[in-house]
Amino acid sequence: MERENAWKSYSEQDLAAVETLAQGYIDFLSTCKTERECARFAIDLAEENGYVDLKQVIEEKRPIRPGDRIWAHAQGKALMLVDVGADPFESGLNILGAHIDSPRLDVKQNPLFESNGFALLDTHYYGGIKNYQWVTVPLAIHGVVVKKDGSAVDVVVGEAADDPVFCVTDLLIHLASKQMGKKANEVVEGEDLDILVGNRPLVIEGDDGVSAGAADKGSPEAKRAKLAEKEPVKAYLLDLLAEKYGIEEEDFLSAELEVVPAGAARDCGFDRSMVIGYGQDDRVCAYTSLLAQLAIEEPAKTSVCILVDKEEIGSVGATGMASQFFENTMAEIMALAGSPGDIPLRRALASSSMLSSDVSAGFDPAYASVFEAKNSAFLGRGLVFNKYTGSRGKSGSNDASAEYMARIRAIMDEADVAFQTAELGRVDAGGGGTIAYIPAKYGMDVIDSGVAVLSMHSPWEVSSKADLYEAYKGYKAFLRGA
Repeated sequence: MERENAWKSYSEQDLAAVETLAQGYIDFLSTCKTERECARFAIDLAEENGYVDLKQVIEEKRPIRPGDRIWAHAQGKALMLVDVGADPFESGLNILGAHIDSPRLDVKQNPLFESNGFALLDTHYYGGIKNYQWVTVPLAIHGVVVKKDGSAVDVVVGEAADDPVFCVTDLLIHLASKQMGKKANEVVEGEDLDILVGNRPLVIEGDDGVSAGAADKGSPEAKRAKLAEKEPVKAYLLDLLAEKYGIEEEDFLSAELEVVPAGAARDCGFDRSMVIGYGQDDRVCAYTSLLAQLAIEEPAKTSVCILVDKEEIGSVGATGMASQFFENTMAEIMALAGSPGDIPLRRALASSSMLSSDVSAGFDPAYASVFEAKNSAFLGRGLVFNKYTGSRGKSGSNDASAEYMARIRAIMDEADVAFQTAELGRVDAGGGGTIAYIPAKYGMDVIDSGVAVLSMHSPWEVSSKADLYEAYKGYKAFLRGA
């Protein structure tokens, strides 16, 4: 049952649509490298398309009716879009769910230090990464610093053409004989992923400054001079941070700064058939899910798009899928629509259908031994359905029912969507999970569906423009017909 390559069936009109979608996606990948940036992008786009903040609706005690479009967020890092349909909520919802967090390096709360004339930031890696892939790669810093007065400073350094970038250094090959004999997971230790951020010392000269032995040793000037004497590179960097952002060292305590690969996503290949960029797990599915949700107008069943955080570390916390954000938001909307109470909510959730939109491992001929070709996802063959994920004996997996799989097949075929089915590699090669098992606890039908990706969880991942297009088509078909 080998699936046909989607490119073979495209008309000139299709090819133009593929390219238009891909260019929008490349722009999205290039500018939205954190969950906060993704959520902000989605909210702005939703409001342009008539979505209204749920908080505003609640404050105004406005009743919700079919045709209303509502958005809600959790701490600016998870987002729900709800397009209220004509059918009763208890008949079920059609739900697209993706995650907008990606593997990266997080700056620690007490990160800045000087060592042998260099200023560095200490980091803690987030999600599953191969540490050695992050050395000598140009890096950018994205995030927010919240000061004690509650004011927030947005930070993006390393993306503009005239911005500096940062890096984790590596050992020169001439001295690396011992390093080269280590296992891959030991070549670079997690605690050694320190970001190089400065090398210039602060110089305080003569009467222009205040010596470390000044009478008022507690004054800011005296502290600055003392630091310049002991750690001059760190002192110079703190001066720069104060000048540009108005922040001091203690403000790192209440900061969320994410270190990500610097630079824009790009076309990949002489034929420009692919996209290479950071964070395609899972922003390739988040972007297509968002656009599919916005494209649906006046659905019969209520359509929902939920973009969540923390999937890469177990979907935990207030912004992960395991939180009550999804359930609480639907409870609020149903109450305002005249269906309050726990029982109607439970019935609505149990009757729902969901696509857990997450990427799948694309077959890579360079590493063919870990794949089972008959049940692998191939770039260019369309939207991927994983009946189950997990590892070894399907551990940690949601296993979709045969009946639901049949319904999905019918919807995709009716909409002429190119799709394929896959597992995540050979049975004992490893494995992985998604958010699918979490909403499945409500009794709803859930299946994993997404885009095949090469080099998943690396700083630069690769996807097919054809698969991006088929995912968008497939998600729209699902919202219309499930």
